[in-house]
Amino acid sequence: MNKSVFLGTLAATTMLAGLASAATLDDVKARGELICGVNTGLVGFAAPDANGNWQGFDVAVCKAVAAAVLGDASKVKYVPTTGETRFTALASGEIDLLARNSTWTFTRDVDLKFTFVGVNYYDGQGFMVRKDLGVSSAKELDGATVCIQTGTTTELNLADFFKANNMTYQPVTIQSNAEGEQQYLAGACDAYTTDASGLAATRAVFADPENHIILPEIISKEPLGPLVRHGDDQWADIARWTLNALIAAEEYGVTSANVEELSKGTNNPEINRLLGFEGELGAMLGLDKDWAKRAIASAGNYGEIFAANIGESTPIGLARGLNAQWTQGGLMYSPPFR
Repeated sequence: MNKSVFLGTLAATTMLAGLASAATLDDVKARGELICGVNTGLVGFAAPDANGNWQGFDVAVCKAVAAAVLGDASKVKYVPTTGETRFTALASGEIDLLARNSTWTFTRDVDLKFTFVGVNYYDGQGFMVRKDLGVSSAKELDGATVCIQTGTTTELNLADFFKANNMTYQPVTIQSNAEGEQQYLAGACDAYTTDASGLAATRAVFADPENHIILPEIISKEPLGPLVRHGDDQWADIARWTLNALIAAEEYGVTSANVEELSKGTNNPEINRLLGFEGELGAMLGLDKDWAKRAIASAGNYGEIFAANIGESTPIGLARGLNAQWTQGGLMYSPPFR
C-alpha cells in the first residue's frame, strides 16, 4: 500500500472511530439527561436529602458532568446501585457514568472493560468497632464476626489481611451500607469494614458516634473514582477533564463565587484556557467554550466540594490528607489545560 492510500485509509478509520465514540454524548444530549449510577445511600457521598434531592461528594461529579454537557447541573437521573449491581448497570448501558465509591483496580479496568477517568478520593480500608469491645487494633480481631459488603474489593482485602496476620474471622455478608449499618448496630457483627471514608460517613449518622471507634490500621489502597465503559474515548475524555477541571480550579483559586468574573479574562493563561476565554479546548471535547465554567459553578471546585460534603466542618469530619492538592503535600494533581 502506498503512503497516500495508507494515510487515506487511516483517516477514514479514524473518522469512523470518532463517529462511533460519540455515542454516549449523543445519547445524553438527545435524552436531555445524564444517567448517573451512585451509592444506595452513604451520607456525604451520595444520599437523597429530606426533599428527595441527591447530595454528596460523588453526586457533585454527576452534577458537574451534566452542567458541562447539558448546561444544567440538575439534569441528572440518579440510579442507586449496590456493590454487586453497579458494574452490570454500567456495562449494560443502564447508566452513562458510575460515581459510586468505586476502587480503580487492574481487573475492573482491564477484564471488566471499564475506563476509570481519575481519582476523586484516595482512600484505604479500615475497621470500626464499638468502644466497649475493648479493641484498639485490627490485629486484635482474631475470631471476630465482620460485616462486609459483597462484590467489593473490601471483601478480598479482608481475607488477605486476616490470612497475612494468621487470624480467623466470620464474615457477615451485606448488600448495602444501610444494611451494614443496621447489622452492625444490632450487634450481628463485632466490626464493620469498608473504606475509611465510608466508615466515617456511616458513624456520623449514629445516635452515639462517640461510642464507636475507627481502628488505626489502613489495610489497603483504595483509589476511588468515576468510571465509564470502554470504547467511547470522547465520553471518557469529557468525564476525565470535567473532574480535572474541578481539581485544577482549586489549585488556581477559581471558585463558584469568582468563576464568572475570572471567565472574562485573567493574567493566567491556564485559567483563561480552562474557562474558555482563550483557545478551543471545549470544541476538542465536542462541547462549547463554557463547559468547565459551568462544571465549576455547579458545586464549586474540588476543595469546595470536599469541604461542603465530607470535610472537617461536617459531621463526617474528614481531613484532606492524601486528598490535599499536590502543592499542599497531597496527591490531587490535574494535568495541564493546554
